Amino acid sequence: MKKAKAKTGTTKKSRTRKLSVKSLLTIAQLNAQDVELILDTAGQLKANARRGKTETALRGKVLAAIFEKSSTRTRVSFEAGMYQLGGIMLYLAGRDLQLGRGESLSDTARVLSRYVSGIIIRTDAHRKVVELAKAATVPVINALTDYAHPCQVLADLLTLRERFGKLKRLRLAYVGDSNNVTRSLVFGTAKTGIELAIASPLGFEIDKHAIELSESDRRKSGVGLYLTMDPMQAVANADAVYTDVWVSMGQEKEHAQRIRALKKYQINEKLMARAAPRAIFLHCLPAHRGQEVTEDVIDGKQSVVFEQAENRLHVQKAILKLLLEKGK
Repeated sequence: MKKAKAKTGTTKKSRTRKLSVKSLLTIAQLNAQDVELILDTAGQLKANARRGKTETALRGKVLAAIFEKSSTRTRVSFEAGMYQLGGIMLYLAGRDLQLGRGESLSDTARVLSRYVSGIIIRTDAHRKVVELAKAATVPVINALTDYAHPCQVLADLLTLRERFGKLKRLRLAYVGDSNNVTRSLVFGTAKTGIELAIASPLGFEIDKHAIELSESDRRKSGVGLYLTMDPMQAVANADAVYTDVWVSMGQEKEHAQRIRALKKYQINEKLMARAAPRAIFLHCLPAHRGQEVTEDVIDGKQSVVFEQAENRLHVQKAILKLLLEKGK
């Protein structure tokens, strides 16, 4: 294998802090304090929800949600989260907007900025999110692109912190196709001091640019990034084992090729036995049971995939609150 402080509550100081960014496009643009603030805020919002406390931080706020890719967790968690914070979300399918008739993203951003308090977008090309954020005068949140999935990985970090009480020096193994989630894990683990090992077959490796973007943060946090083609090596003594689907949206024509290339990277009981005794299993869902993960693992005692899915709600509420509360 080649080598390429979390808090459990919200302090008075963290409640008065602000994010250093106007929009959230990737975790790479955040600093370590931003990540900590999001996780602290999410933890507090989750605790408040458990106690039945009503939130009104975004009363009167409107969130525009542009969806060019189908969704279960992203749409429902953002819409429910906005409602729970006192605001509303407008679901805007790509075909329902003038984008479908050739209006530019920049013009769309300028118009929506006159109507709403923030914009989320779930789309394919990352350049669309960048263009939208550049033209918008309100915060823009990346709800998924082919390049990055920041909201998912921030929820993953919250799940890890809840389970282990810390993030620093945890060992996380990602096994399978290196994709937008993997890239965001590279950024997120570097910010929080998590050792990350990635096992992918030839042709499915993480890109060098993502590694380079994370190097400065890894030097600061003093943790490594390890790359291998051997899944057994990657998961050895890991505190958490993570995988994702082998065939994502838009890759259906590559289905047979991908299944052949990744079949040795399935998460099963034999592989999980190589991890630490306390290890947990993570998956961003939806899962293709019997492909990237076996039924006994995803439904087993080590699996926290549904806690992980729930934490999308709490993390996104935190992001919305932090970015939209002081806006129009």
